[in-house]
Amino acid sequence: MAKKKSKDYAAPEPGKANVQDEFSRIAANLPKDAQAKLKEIKKSLDKFKEQLLKKFDKYIIGIALLPPKLSEQQLAALPPEMQMAAMQQPQHVSLQPQMPQMPAAPVSGLPTTAAPLQMPAPAAPPKDAINIVVLVDDSDSKKMAKFELKNKLTAIIIEIAKGIDKKIIPQTLILSELWQSCYDTKYDLLRMIAYSAPFYDTGMIAAIKISEVHKEMVLKKFEKYIVSYVLAGSLIQGKATAKSDIDVFIVVDDTDVKRMTRAELKDKLRAIIIGMGIEAGDATGIKNKLNVQVYILTDFWDSVKEANPIIFTFLRDGVPLYDRGTFMPWKQLLQMGRIKPSSEAIDLYMSSGDQLISRVKYKLKEIGMEDTFWAILTPTQAAIMLYGVPPPTPKETPDVLRDIFVKKEKLLEEEYVKILERNIQLRKDLEHGDKKELTGAEADKVLSDSEKYLKRLDKLFKDLQKIKEEEGVVQTYDRVITVIRDVLRLEGIEKVSDVELITIFEDELISKGKMPAKFLRMLNGILKAKQDYDAGKLTKAEVHKIKKDSDEIIRYLIEHMQRKRGKELEKAKIRVKHGNRFGEVMLIGSDVFIIHDVDHEEKEISRGKLSESGAITSVKRSTLDELEKVLANTEIPPKVFIKEKIFEDLKAIFGKDVEILVNN
Repeated sequence: MAKKKSKDYAAPEPGKANVQDEFSRIAANLPKDAQAKLKEIKKSLDKFKEQLLKKFDKYIIGIALLPPKLSEQQLAALPPEMQMAAMQQPQHVSLQPQMPQMPAAPVSGLPTTAAPLQMPAPAAPPKDAINIVVLVDDSDSKKMAKFELKNKLTAIIIEIAKGIDKKIIPQTLILSELWQSCYDTKYDLLRMIAYSAPFYDTGMIAAIKISEVHKEMVLKKFEKYIVSYVLAGSLIQGKATAKSDIDVFIVVDDTDVKRMTRAELKDKLRAIIIGMGIEAGDATGIKNKLNVQVYILTDFWDSVKEANPIIFTFLRDGVPLYDRGTFMPWKQLLQMGRIKPSSEAIDLYMSSGDQLISRVKYKLKEIGMEDTFWAILTPTQAAIMLYGVPPPTPKETPDVLRDIFVKKEKLLEEEYVKILERNIQLRKDLEHGDKKELTGAEADKVLSDSEKYLKRLDKLFKDLQKIKEEEGVVQTYDRVITVIRDVLRLEGIEKVSDVELITIFEDELISKGKMPAKFLRMLNGILKAKQDYDAGKLTKAEVHKIKKDSDEIIRYLIEHMQRKRGKELEKAKIRVKHGNRFGEVMLIGSDVFIIHDVDHEEKEISRGKLSESGAITSVKRSTLDELEKVLANTEIPPKVFIKEKIFEDLKAIFGKDVEILVNN
């Protein structure tokens, strides 16, 4: 990781807040006496951090308090997924350099001398020692050996700690040393970092913490299948930013899968493992997103053979946090130049350029042939349908658009019809091969014209909707007036002028209690809306209200007519009894319908004519459908006078014992 200040990985204030939250979260799990002790040393820790960063800010990527030896009570307080790792974790790891001393070379912030730097002899730690680990980024250390850099930094860091509090025992850990321990499948240092309490972090400690917890969860459930668990991406490459993900690659062994397909195994494991990543974030309080990539072993090997750039980068930069002896051999083979892409893979990559260019050309052609064509044609046909005209064919659409909206209604300019015509012609030319391809400049022009066209069409829609709303007011008014005239006709009032309509409606229906008074208020509101429309003052609120009120008043008036008509039909019925059966004779003008048995499921119906003498003639079989059709077309059954002759005919139809029922 390159030398960066903390603001390069996390914004200063939020980053500090996150570290403080993590420190407080860990402290909260300690016993009360340990919390009190931690509070006492907090000032010393803050002062140590301030001086250390002032001198070596670009090298320091993390400072953390190492955990003390945990009691059984403290272990029980940890989350379940952390307990196993905590028990395995070393409580103190010696980080003192063991390598021979070398001549010094200039390093920013360090003393320059040709004499070898002598490390102070380690003294016995005080009883109440404050063990601290300082994580140093040595990724661009080129002027001196890495261990020499560590020696120099260690000596100075120890002196800084002594000057603040002799109980502070700092241990320096360089990043390459941490990664090397992972390469050697030694994870003590990793666990020590993972379960420390950071009070300064540019992001690396957080990444190690969440990765370590997630790894333990994954191994606990799937250890038999996990080949490698590898930390990779910008964090390892030294290119991390405040928004960088924590990239983790997990390789799963699928070579002995028998109960499901490899695809099913990959999908199932991926879903569970990604879910564990969310749980690990919740358990650690780490806000950075853990980006988990799950590969099955067979696919991974194919990607290596095919020279997949992602896999090559993963092998080159990745650090195994867990490995069953697979990742490191691959990594070393890659470094030795022994992993090389196959000739097929090279040919594939070489040909991919031409394929992608061809695809771009095809996509550009598709833009002209289909995408922009339908993008403006379909809304145009919708506008024509909104006007009330059936949608024309694509070829006819420009002419219909011009005739209706340019010439007749004058709601659209001719230039927009021209855009539609050009678009349709372009599609035709590309489709028929008259035009072979669409250039980038032509595609830009088509897209620009299409956007311009759609914006104008949106305004046309709004204008049409306003017109339709206003026309709806007139249609609503006419419907209400027509229904009111029909109701008044049922009441015996045949002709009513528009001026008298409201007054007669009130006198005949409202005042006599045949309709509630609220319908008079609604009718006056509809009349006012019509007047506002005529005066050009109609508001949108009035349009919605008149529609709602008109629907309610029309529904009530129709029900009133149906009830009134039902009563009139009852007056036109003659009910008879013949034997144990009951029948009906309906006199509808000159038509006579005879239901022979009203209680029978399959009714026998006859139809005849009523002569001027009152006789029933031309009787023949009929149907219920025919009866309902006649009733539907008869608004008010005319009054019918029964003459003596009809009684003789009833005997002939029902038998001599026929009786006429009264008040039934």
